[in-house]
Amino acid sequence: MQEVRERIVAVQAGSLPAERERSVPRWWWGVKRVTDIVLGSALVLLTLPIVALAALGVFVVTGGAPFYAQERVGHNGRRFRMWKLRTMVEGAHEMRDELLHLNEASGPVFKIRDDPRLHPLGAILRRTSIDELPNFVNVVRGDMSLVGPRPPLPCEIVEYDARAMRRLSVPVGVTCLWQINGRSEVSFDEWMELDNRYIETWTPWGDLAIIAKTLPAVLRKEGAH
Repeated sequence: MQEVRERIVAVQAGSLPAERERSVPRWWWGVKRVTDIVLGSALVLLTLPIVALAALGVFVVTGGAPFYAQERVGHNGRRFRMWKLRTMVEGAHEMRDELLHLNEASGPVFKIRDDPRLHPLGAILRRTSIDELPNFVNVVRGDMSLVGPRPPLPCEIVEYDARAMRRLSVPVGVTCLWQINGRSEVSFDEWMELDNRYIETWTPWGDLAIIAKTLPAVLRKEGAH
């Protein structure tokens, strides 16, 4: 992880080719955090009935824990545990290597449209993005922002180049340009391009526009699997 941190510092310092850190007014970060706390807290309360019902369904169908905390990498390489509703069978992570030949994603990402590790409710939770609603708890805690690049897995970062690593120079988020522009339907290179575009252009009011566009994208189930 030390190598990852050194590369992030290099990206932020602009010592890697074509990767200069963008300067924004400091109060923008304050507005972003206040928005995360206020709106994030409201979303935790508003989605609580949905999360509770989904959690009960997962427990009834699988007999196991409805939630799980997965280690992810956030701002400046800081690791944290991201909360989600469990969509896969117990021990799914141990089956990853055997299923690598089914991977449909490009780059260091592992995605299968009809993943055989999903439990009976898993596909529904993913298509509707209900499995990600517990992310709002991470937002209130400060692990994530409402808007920002999606947090990667530690195993993905080791294959990042400078352009991909730059996505960790800002707070990771629940939604982003990738979320409202096709998600899993776009290639890894296009995904990184969208994240870099966000880093170069984000504003507090731009974040609100992305949030407003997220619900319609979720309802259309664009690239959700």
